[in-house]
Amino acid sequence: MVLQSLKNCLWLSCILRTPKACFWSTASGGLILQSVSNDVYQNLAVEDWIHDHMDLEKQQVLFLWRNSPAVVIGRHQNPWQECNLRLLRQKNIKLARRRSGGGTVYHDLGNINMTFFTTRKKYERMENLKLVVKALKALRPQLDVHVTDRYDILLDRQYKISGTAAKLGRTSAYHHCTLLCNVDKFVLSSVLKSPFKGLKSNATPSVPASVKNLFEEDPSLTSEMLLDAIAKEYATQHQIDHHITVINPADETLLPGISDKTKELQTWEWVYGKTPKFSISTCLNIAYKDSVLDVKVNMDVKHGRIEVCNIDLPEQWLPPGLYSELVKSLTGSKFCPNETTTLVTTLLRVCPQDDELHSRWSLLCENMIMLM
Repeated sequence: MVLQSLKNCLWLSCILRTPKACFWSTASGGLILQSVSNDVYQNLAVEDWIHDHMDLEKQQVLFLWRNSPAVVIGRHQNPWQECNLRLLRQKNIKLARRRSGGGTVYHDLGNINMTFFTTRKKYERMENLKLVVKALKALRPQLDVHVTDRYDILLDRQYKISGTAAKLGRTSAYHHCTLLCNVDKFVLSSVLKSPFKGLKSNATPSVPASVKNLFEEDPSLTSEMLLDAIAKEYATQHQIDHHITVINPADETLLPGISDKTKELQTWEWVYGKTPKFSISTCLNIAYKDSVLDVKVNMDVKHGRIEVCNIDLPEQWLPPGLYSELVKSLTGSKFCPNETTTLVTTLLRVCPQDDELHSRWSLLCENMIMLM
């Protein structure tokens, strides 16, 4: 594998010295690419770039990639419903939204991602998954792995080791799937558990499943072995050279316009703003002195922004003017802890200089921010 990596580097240095068009025409029939980056936004941008720019009539593409810790949601999903956003922020785990459908997944370096690019006419995800299973069986014949009708790959007939998502364009298509090798399952289960109560949405919900790492089944396996086995099986089926071309997703020479695609995938407007409209109806239990205050909150959120906001406070808890300013400021703002923190800090400056009032205000705002 070390020798292969050296060959890949030499191959990359060669193609970077050739005109852009020559690179994509170096292999007829099929091309196997592997990213040197572990950045989720860069790798998702490569998917977009290949889908938008390559002539998939001439050659199909397999793209192999791995990410540092990240949660990736489907195109039509709600992040507040799918994961523990507060925990993601605490652990500095990135959140990304794919352009494909499907459910939410957790990535780290113990997870292999595979994207199969074809024309829409040739799109066939069952065949792709069977290819992965065949590669696994060629490497370890004793593995009990099979593809289900739901396009998952199961280990030992019960543990999900691969999930599927896809994007079907007008003429091009891609199918990507995961392979759990040695993922941190504790982090996976923690971050994919939303603490949110009272959220109603038409967004696509994920279907929970029991998972298991391949390395738990066979500790002698490595990610490099699996990557190589999948590439080898792909090459065999497409009758091309078993050669992995290493690419850098930040290279504008190789992938013109890739930086703009990467930046767009990182924006709040894409990650959160593309969330389908949802509503919140919940009750905040705020402990204050020797009592617990029940505050009912109802909101409608569209494009990630608060469209309608109602906060049912007991009388005398806050001066009516301050309460009205809070509701007015929240309406139209991002459903976002950073933006809300800025808003409430600004309002606090015009709040009467009263210690008890400040304590009440701070408690209410802290609880509102924790919603987000």
